[in-house]
Amino acid sequence: MVSRDYSLQNSNLFSRKSHVITVRRIFFPNRLMVCIMSGARTAPALFFLGCSALALCVCSASQEHREAEYYVAAVYEHRSVLSPNPLELLSRQQVLELMEQNLDVYEQQVMAAAQKGVQIIVFPEDGIHGFNFTRTSVYPFLDFMPSPKLVRWNPCLEPFRFNDTEVLQRLSCMAIKGEMFLVANLGTKQPCFSSDPGCPQDGRYQFNTNVVFSDNGTLVDRYRKHNLYFEAAFDTPADVDLITFDTPFAGKFGMFTCFDILFFDPAIRLIRDFEVKHIVYPTAWMNQLPLLAAIEIQKAFATAFGVNVLAANIHHPTLGMTGSGIHTPLKSFWYHNMDDPKGHLITALVATNPQGLTGSGNTTSEMDQSHRKFLKILSGDPYCEKDAQEVHCDEATKWTVNVPPTFHSEMMYDNFTLVPIWGKEGHLQVCSNSLCCHLLYERPTLSKELYALGVFDGLHTVHGTYYIQACALVKCGGLGFDTCGQEISEAEGLFDFHLWGNFSTLYIFPLLLTSGMTLDTPDQLGWENDHYFLRKRGLSSGLVTAALYGRLYERK
Repeated sequence: MVSRDYSLQNSNLFSRKSHVITVRRIFFPNRLMVCIMSGARTAPALFFLGCSALALCVCSASQEHREAEYYVAAVYEHRSVLSPNPLELLSRQQVLELMEQNLDVYEQQVMAAAQKGVQIIVFPEDGIHGFNFTRTSVYPFLDFMPSPKLVRWNPCLEPFRFNDTEVLQRLSCMAIKGEMFLVANLGTKQPCFSSDPGCPQDGRYQFNTNVVFSDNGTLVDRYRKHNLYFEAAFDTPADVDLITFDTPFAGKFGMFTCFDILFFDPAIRLIRDFEVKHIVYPTAWMNQLPLLAAIEIQKAFATAFGVNVLAANIHHPTLGMTGSGIHTPLKSFWYHNMDDPKGHLITALVATNPQGLTGSGNTTSEMDQSHRKFLKILSGDPYCEKDAQEVHCDEATKWTVNVPPTFHSEMMYDNFTLVPIWGKEGHLQVCSNSLCCHLLYERPTLSKELYALGVFDGLHTVHGTYYIQACALVKCGGLGFDTCGQEISEAEGLFDFHLWGNFSTLYIFPLLLTSGMTLDTPDQLGWENDHYFLRKRGLSSGLVTAALYGRLYERK
């Protein structure tokens, strides 16, 4: 697979009138630009994007946009040095020697990021210690973790204050050396007593932990992962950590880890109750197409909730683990590479106040023909077009005259109900339980590929249990119905479309993935007549997946 290292070559400016989000594209000229960035320590600051050097500068006619402030962020996708046998019990000295190899790489990346004026860097989950441990075998890898809320501590400057804190000390010193905020993930331990009803039999808690250090090396806070993904070595905290931390360059950040992104606590609560606009997100995510590739869900979260997401994934392509990015509601900078064994540093200029959900939407009179058709179908009224001589009206049911057969196929381990997509245009509907999904589409040209519209409304029970409602337009793996839902990443089919459904939840992730693991951005998202819709015209390449992925948190 071709390496994918993307910095959006265009700025997507959103506008919103009531509940509809509209995207306007402004393309930057393909030439070298040098920008002096607010808050950067080096000027001019250049970002190296792929094989060309391009400095990002937001040049908008909007006075508000010109005056927006920015910070420089980095995420590092790390290929960690792993224990040859994670089940083997090693000494503390042995595991420190292994972890030092990963920490050496971290320090190299911090210094590389410092040369680009980076103010905050995020490293992935499991990047220092690895994974697939038992509770016993992971123990030597664990640092002691005092509560930052109870103890103010700079591990680099106070290395002897607590025992078994070598990893924390090294990370603290990196933050000082790079003069940047640093977010990393490690295993931690906390002793407990028999008087504690939740205390494990071995007398200690073991947590999958994110830590954040300020640019002077102070331990600012820690987050203990709440939604563990088959991690027998670690405990779930009795209470959810709702962690935010303040920075001088961008204000408040929230923090969670990997699988947490699919659950209400802490991810949604941080945004709803704490009004967080920036998320740091260490992850060790195994890609699963067509709906849950790493960069796909990262981008969807940023778009759905109007926040910046700094996502650092681990890099082990043989395990399907790659895909990191700096995602804003306006644009994404991402990396996905299943071939190169090396890690990769992503840097980007990020708005301190994401502007993706502001402005005014289109009025009906300004909308194009396809959107007027969509609205007429929703309302149940006939659709009318006026030419030079007369007015032609067609009932919305015209679009469902040739109803294709319904079939079932497994997608993401769930039994989806689907209909094939035939012809150059049409309106399709497919239902499951209380959810009905619709697709209004036109195809500029037909490709020799099978696409299908699928629906699932139920409890997902494989690799985690949670309730979803999903409407998905997907390319099938072959020409047979049974190939719909298979994992593919290359496609040729182009669509202009509206995808919508009568969802029972407000929490809907818009997924849009095109050929070669390329992210794309919807033209519009929003609610119309109790239906949530995604609209897209002019895809940049063949469509792999367009989906609305709803989570009903109250049903788990």
